[in-house]
Amino acid sequence: MNALAGVLFHFIGGFASGSFYVPYKKVRGWSWEAMWILGGLFSWIIVPPIAAWLTIPNFGDIIRAADTSTLGYTYLFGLLWGIGGLTYGLGVRYLGVSLGSSVMLGLSMVFGSLMPAIYYFFNQSPGKQGIDYFFTTNAGICVMIGLLVCIVGIYLCGRAGILKERSLASLSAEAKSGYNFGVGIVVAIVSGVLSACFNFGIEAGKPLADVANQLWKAANPNQGEFLYQNNVSYVVILWGGFTTNVIWCIYLLTKNKTFSDYTNKTAPLRKNLLLCALGGTTWYLQFFFYGMGESRLGNGASSWILHMAFIILIANAWGVILKEWKGVNKSTYTSIIAGIATIILSICIVGLAKTLE
Repeated sequence: MNALAGVLFHFIGGFASGSFYVPYKKVRGWSWEAMWILGGLFSWIIVPPIAAWLTIPNFGDIIRAADTSTLGYTYLFGLLWGIGGLTYGLGVRYLGVSLGSSVMLGLSMVFGSLMPAIYYFFNQSPGKQGIDYFFTTNAGICVMIGLLVCIVGIYLCGRAGILKERSLASLSAEAKSGYNFGVGIVVAIVSGVLSACFNFGIEAGKPLADVANQLWKAANPNQGEFLYQNNVSYVVILWGGFTTNVIWCIYLLTKNKTFSDYTNKTAPLRKNLLLCALGGTTWYLQFFFYGMGESRLGNGASSWILHMAFIILIANAWGVILKEWKGVNKSTYTSIIAGIATIILSICIVGLAKTLE
């Protein structure tokens, strides 16, 4: 039951992450930086401490009592991840929800799942899986197969993007708007690699989560692991993410003179505010539910792969629903559908791996 609940929580988190950019696409009359920083205030500053307070009332005491090194590394990985998150928005802007999310999250999946395992192979820690786990155990081999299958799915989605570019001249204006494969793919690679730092941040902030878990288990004996233990770590990680994004967005707002977007009378101010708040809050929920899934499956490769795979799946589904592939030829559309189906298969394989442990 723990494995099934973990997969379900990761699906909900993946749905939130794969859907968060949809409200932003409905914002009118504002520049990208104007809407991104406003939504980010909810993602990084407003919602995380509220979620932590509701689930861990003494989370502030846990942070204040933590070692400086724990806070420093957790914040640092959040800072690096913030660059990945920042460029994620640009990647989606230039490549669309489907292709952009597939490339960026695919890279994040590989780096985020394997790099911690390599680290723990050389620096063994109780309860942590080294890279040898993926080659010496049935469960680990199954996880690796699932990862490879997902990479095939990502390749098919990427191939669909290339085919889309080739047929761009015949696409509708709706599908063509903002699409720039050359710039987008460079941004996507940077974003994908650095976005994996969030998983490293969770590892660095584990001492914070462990304290929350121990306090909860002392007050609730024999009830398993604390579902919301990671919420305290998220507060620190997201401080780092906020730092990166607010500096860049203020720079753009100043350079492009787009502070005036907020007083633009032709823009639907109230609607834009609500959409940004919705997008930012939805974005945070991915990690809220990731933490719940991780508490059931563990913060190993399986959790990160499932989380990323569900995000890619939902993002591509939104791409089809939003008609990003409208007007493309049959082979292009077949490639994106095949990619989605392959990613679904990879999710099933990784889910199966947990039953083999």
